[in-house]
Amino acid sequence: MTVGDLIARSPRQLAPVARGRRRGAAARRQRTGLLMVLPTVLLVAAVACFPVAYSVYLSLHDASIADVGGWVGLENYRELLSDPAFRTGLTNTAVFTAISVSLELVLGMAIALGLNQAFRGRGLARTAILLPWAFPVVVSALLWRLMLQDQVGVVSHVLGSIGLLDGPILADRESLMAAAIAIDVWKTTPFMALLLLAGLQTIPNEVIEAAKVDGATAVRRFFLITLPLVRPALLVALLFRTLEAWGVYDLFWVMSDRQLESLSTYVYKGVRVSQLGFATGTAAAVLTFLGALAIALFFIRALGVRGTAEERRP
Repeated sequence: MTVGDLIARSPRQLAPVARGRRRGAAARRQRTGLLMVLPTVLLVAAVACFPVAYSVYLSLHDASIADVGGWVGLENYRELLSDPAFRTGLTNTAVFTAISVSLELVLGMAIALGLNQAFRGRGLARTAILLPWAFPVVVSALLWRLMLQDQVGVVSHVLGSIGLLDGPILADRESLMAAAIAIDVWKTTPFMALLLLAGLQTIPNEVIEAAKVDGATAVRRFFLITLPLVRPALLVALLFRTLEAWGVYDLFWVMSDRQLESLSTYVYKGVRVSQLGFATGTAAAVLTFLGALAIALFFIRALGVRGTAEERRP
């Protein structure tokens, strides 16, 4: 097509040509971007994907610590699902994840809303709220285990004095689970509050002030303005905390002295050298990974709904 032909055409006739050129330029930029990130993608695939694929391969064989063994198909998974210890670990993990993350979300939002207000000493309060999160999990679990001891623990003494405790906390599985949830909420609620506070900081003050002028109550402002605008940060916080809670290991074993079973503790007992359940332990590791992947995909899809809708707008 010559320059004279382009000049002779009307703007309406030239519009498809311009759109085609823009699409071509966008496609070239996309290909360039893909080529630039390809080395990183290959490195991540080699470091992360190969161990996962090899674990799946081992879970389909009669594997041991020294040999892969023969092909058994899904026999390891059938044996795994019939194991009461695995079902107990799965139940404990699911209950722990659901309750602890829910409590952390509610308390974290309340703390973030409070720290987002203007008051004297706000910087000091924001720093102090992060102290529980700064402790390593093992240290926190050990400190709380000492405070929960029947004879010398301050928590057991206080609860017994006010009539809320009639037996040793560390001797009952249900009490241990409740204590593990409470410790996790105490430690990681500041992390949730920190992420939510970062989301609240992005909300323009003009929007809140306009809602106040229109007569919106605090509850209506929260549900109609604050919650929708903080939704991306909320979902990121939920994703991080849910995945971390799903893989709980050190908190359970340190605080309960290996009395509480989780998916991670079950995998450890199955695949360590001194155990004979290497094949079923590998199958449990695969199922634990698939559970974490399902959680991640759910939250990633929830995070991507808004972005996709905005991209489709003309």
